[in-house]
Amino acid sequence: MTKNPNLIQFSTEEIGDNHLFTSIDTPLKEGAFLMSDKDKKEKISSHFREIMEVLGLDLTDDSLKGTPDRVAKMYVEEIFSGLNPENKPKVSLFENKYQYNQMLVEKNITLYSNCEHHFVPIYGKVHVAYISNGTVIGLSKINRIVQYFAKRPQVQERLTMQIANELKTILKTEDVAVIIDAKHLCVSSRGIKDDSSATVTNYFGGVFQNSNRVNELLYLIKSD
Repeated sequence: MTKNPNLIQFSTEEIGDNHLFTSIDTPLKEGAFLMSDKDKKEKISSHFREIMEVLGLDLTDDSLKGTPDRVAKMYVEEIFSGLNPENKPKVSLFENKYQYNQMLVEKNITLYSNCEHHFVPIYGKVHVAYISNGTVIGLSKINRIVQYFAKRPQVQERLTMQIANELKTILKTEDVAVIIDAKHLCVSSRGIKDDSSATVTNYFGGVFQNSNRVNELLYLIKSD
């Protein structure tokens, strides 16, 4: 992936714990998918075993000896499976035969992701809304799209934009809204150690840039 020459480059010391959002695209190296999942798991397992040994853990212990393989499988097949484009959900569109022309809201979608700065969990809720441009999407597919982009090292701002852009492309409409309300363990379990704060990001496109539409959406999200 070509780096943007207009971006200011920082050293890791300058970045520290600061929150960066450098691109809407997930930063991937060239040839990221040339290695098979099997080879990736073997390599991750080997490296994670070395990390555990450096930490002083006894990998002959029955409880620990399988951990490198478990972590490797979890990384490739589960929590970072959204990095692989082969895992992108297949989406079918249907004609809007009901002629429903108001907003459709899918709220409280469970979010589990991981912060790309410390590889610790991000968890919370995602709320998605759109207005049909003649076609509709199966409700479960909205959840799958959220999960696909969440299952990779993430920054919440990027995740918000990736979900919105994907829905706009699929539905061929600008009338899309995405709100994410999440907690970051890099804030609550380390660093400042504030477990009461949450981060909210949003995207409002098309008619959702109208304040009345936003207020209607927020009312529907808050309603039981």
